[in-house]
Amino acid sequence: MSSAANTAVPATVLVYSHRPEVRDAVRTAVGRRPAADVGPLSWIECETGAEVIGAVDDGGIDLCILDGEAQPTGGLALTRQLEQEVADRPAVCVLIARQADRWLAHWSRAEATLPLPVDPLTAPGVVAELLRSQARRPVHRR
Repeated sequence: MSSAANTAVPATVLVYSHRPEVRDAVRTAVGRRPAADVGPLSWIECETGAEVIGAVDDGGIDLCILDGEAQPTGGLALTRQLEQEVADRPAVCVLIARQADRWLAHWSRAEATLPLPVDPLTAPGVVAELLRSQARRPVHRR
């Protein structure tokens, strides 16, 4: 086993969409270990905005991947709500269908975006970098 695998920290990733096929596509594209020094990942799936808020409030989430196209509560609105209401919120990546929506993701304070459909060549790198950034920042676990 490599030293990177020995130092890899397990992480919990929340994926939110009202559509199960989007949640499945994210999990499949990212995989259980997006990089040698990141993971293994545990996945929490949420179908509603209330489930996302509850899971983040419970703590232990390292990264949220939120569907900007989710109904009735979109991932951009949830990102903004988490930014305003949760002191040590996890990093957030928003799935966007149109590149023109990147400004909305910036406004909502998302750390990153991924285009829909999710690209399995770029998604693992984005997730790995966000998890590395989270690991470097001091986090107050509940």
